[in-house]
Amino acid sequence: MIAKVFEDAASLSIAAAGQAAAAIRRAISAGGRARIVAATGASQIAFLDALTKAEGIAWGAVEMFHLDEYVGLPITHPASFRKYLRERLIDRVGIGQYHLLDGTGDAGEVARRVGNALSATQVDVAFVGIGENGHLAFNDPPADFETEEPYLVVRLDEACRRQQVGEGWFRDISEVPREAISMSVRQILKAKEIICVVPDARKAQAVRGCFEGEVSPMAPASILRTHANATVYLDRDSARLLRPTTIASLSSAKTG
Repeated sequence: MIAKVFEDAASLSIAAAGQAAAAIRRAISAGGRARIVAATGASQIAFLDALTKAEGIAWGAVEMFHLDEYVGLPITHPASFRKYLRERLIDRVGIGQYHLLDGTGDAGEVARRVGNALSATQVDVAFVGIGENGHLAFNDPPADFETEEPYLVVRLDEACRRQQVGEGWFRDISEVPREAISMSVRQILKAKEIICVVPDARKAQAVRGCFEGEVSPMAPASILRTHANATVYLDRDSARLLRPTTIASLSSAKTG
């Protein structure tokens, strides 16, 4: 894993989108298509906006998988990640094939069905973020680092649910679903390349916990340090609690 620190969220997003666009073009050139995983949330908006403006991507040759989704939330709800992805990525660029997680029906059946499609062959590049509690996708601490299931139905902890209120997706915590469908940690790590976008001071504590502590299920995104081709994009705010020696080591080392 390597980390890159930028002055602000805007420059971070442009740089991350440049790497993401290059990974997609490279996969299409090599194999005729690109398989990607897309993340959602407030931290990903500027990144996805920059990515959709990138030139030279044959989006019709892209197959997209959904990182996570709430159980029981209709696509019409402002917090729906299916709605988010359609509006901010799929419909903007015309992605050729996509697999969205519909949590309004049988969540277990959806996890199995989309998981079977996902595990058919390797993902070229996965876009992820880090939650305020250190979560990776909706794998809250203590995360399951062992399961090989592509998707899990998980219970969301209070810190995760409060983050969703803080970002303005829900009016109060009583409205936030208690369960979600989430891509598993081991499935995320199977991607050839991982691009992790983490702006904002409210992520600083989680960033420190994941990159200065031990690799641990209690800091789920710490597992990214074990991936040989993961890049974490930070801004000065999200990196502000990291020691200079940590930033230096993460900026120069490719492996965790």
